[in-house]
Amino acid sequence: MKKALIFLRLMRPANIVTSVADVLAGIAISGYFLLGDQEFLPVFLLCLSTIGLYGGGIVFNDVFDADLDRIERPERAIPSGAISKKEATLLGIVLLCIGMFAAFAFSLRSGIIAFLILVFALVYNKFSKHYAFLGPLNMGVCRGMNLLLGVSIVSISLQSLYLLGLIPLIYIFSITMISQGEVHGSSKKKLYAGAFLYEIVIGAILYAAFLQQNIFYSALFVVLFAWMIFKPLFAAIKDPIGKNIGKAVKAGVISLILMDAAWAAAYGQIFFAMLIAMLLPLSLWLAKRFAVT
Repeated sequence: MKKALIFLRLMRPANIVTSVADVLAGIAISGYFLLGDQEFLPVFLLCLSTIGLYGGGIVFNDVFDADLDRIERPERAIPSGAISKKEATLLGIVLLCIGMFAAFAFSLRSGIIAFLILVFALVYNKFSKHYAFLGPLNMGVCRGMNLLLGVSIVSISLQSLYLLGLIPLIYIFSITMISQGEVHGSSKKKLYAGAFLYEIVIGAILYAAFLQQNIFYSALFVVLFAWMIFKPLFAAIKDPIGKNIGKAVKAGVISLILMDAAWAAAYGQIFFAMLIAMLLPLSLWLAKRFAVT
């Protein structure tokens, strides 16, 4: 039981819940359940895929950072000795294999997207996160494709809605950019840039909702989303120390659930929006027990 809890700690379960929200939002946007009686199995497989891919990616992040974490974050699972680097590597491989298998079990197109997520996640963990611009861009690409993993449940929707992947890309770019000051603090200029990118994301969601004539319900989720991300970000701008930036990053990650709910509502999927929003208490509960950043 103790080892299982350590594995969960390494996987960042609160974050994994947000990745499931991405896929559910993509499924809602695709109109899958508007096509008549549809099976639940594809939904399960795509959710299982994102759990494996995100969990495996997070684990390998700590594997690659083990030496640095011994200095900057000695409390983490690997540097603290709670789990060996070899055990963590094996866990990461198993999770990534689950993610790949689940996606390919549904369709080739979903499997290809899952494979690209895997590649970009490992590239981020090993190389690009050490670069101020490439790191956030790389992580944003992973999240954008995670939304498209959900959209891929309907082939024709993926062909017409693939550009929607740019919105989570921009959002995660901003969070990742802000997180670069989590240990040693950051400049206010970078935090203001993050706030500007947040505004672009909110504007894009509302514009999509306006085009789909679903502005009212989507706006309800957008208001909650904006409050949750801007409150800690403005506190970090006022005093850009590592602790405040960490809170802003944590809020940004967890708030992905509300952003995904807003997307579902924008495309008229109110039931799906409410279902996604119900993941927020679970993610918050897990965030109190396991690290998010």
